[in-house]
Amino acid sequence: MKKKLMKGNQALAEGAIRAGCRFYAGYPITPQTEIVEYMSDRMLEVDGNYVQAESEIGAISMVYGAASCGYRAMTSSSGPGFVLKQEGISYIASAELPAVIINVQRIGSGLGDISPAQDNYILSVKGGGHGDYRPIVYAPSSVQENLDYTLLAFEKAEQYRTPVVLLSDGAIGQMMESVRIPDMQQHDPNKFEWALKGKQSGKNKIVTSNMYYHEQDKYGRYTQDAYAAYGRYLADKVKNIQENEQLYEEKYLDDADVVLVSYGISSRICKAAIETARKEGIKLGLIRPISLFPFPNKAFDKLSDSLKGIICVEMNSWGQMVDDIKLAVNGRIPVHMYASSAYIPDEDTIIKMAKEILNSDAKEVL
Repeated sequence: MKKKLMKGNQALAEGAIRAGCRFYAGYPITPQTEIVEYMSDRMLEVDGNYVQAESEIGAISMVYGAASCGYRAMTSSSGPGFVLKQEGISYIASAELPAVIINVQRIGSGLGDISPAQDNYILSVKGGGHGDYRPIVYAPSSVQENLDYTLLAFEKAEQYRTPVVLLSDGAIGQMMESVRIPDMQQHDPNKFEWALKGKQSGKNKIVTSNMYYHEQDKYGRYTQDAYAAYGRYLADKVKNIQENEQLYEEKYLDDADVVLVSYGISSRICKAAIETARKEGIKLGLIRPISLFPFPNKAFDKLSDSLKGIICVEMNSWGQMVDDIKLAVNGRIPVHMYASSAYIPDEDTIIKMAKEILNSDAKEVL
């Protein structure tokens, strides 16, 4: 496996190529434009299809079309561009098509600004489109993980026939690190029974909302029983994902007095803060959610009720993941918040908060 110095956004794109992605449609927006540029070169080299769409809405719609034909398809954007893709993501989820959507986060609401941040947790994890759907969401914390989790995203998208969101952030997208490049995977778009292949002999195939595949009465009408069956089907699918796809990293949980919870670029600062604090005799631990949906509740089940507190560390203005942490601990453990806004969280503030918790001087999140 060869190694190469790569930018985070380039690693995302190379991960897609290595996964067998042969259709990409995107639109430039900082801080993810390197993905668009990289794919324009690499798709030519691997005999794939690259489209610079007229808009984000056009790009996600093209991904819908390519995915319905069995191709591994991907689009990418950032913040306000990702917002424009929501209707298309909802339709892809409804039709149960596998697709990968990259969101390299930027700061602010509305148009925001190009500075790195972690402002899109709620939008990405809770879903911004219409109806009952929850995309799987991965949050890498390094350039290597940008590549690795893009490969995993394609696998899980096909396993569950669902859109998968890879939630990177501007800081990781722009940094350069050494990356191990895996071998190229081959994908056969003809392997899916459900994929559209044009007018051929046999039964016609239709790709539309899965709701329409459920039972109808003898007049072709959708009954209350059919709607109920559709609801149970969706609930079972989400439950299966929640039970089997929780991913997280843990550190020093066995003896920790205070546990930090953080993802992406912020988690890297937390790891450094833990080592610094332990040299001072302060026992910090870490839970790093890798899958943001499903949220890794299993990691929190391990925590002792006697833990002094949890600090959620996020790079946004008021904390977006903190509510999921509170649900995970269900009142057993006090939860505190360090939202660093537009700035990379710093070790000193994290350690200062931990000391305040240990001295019972800290105010928890209500």
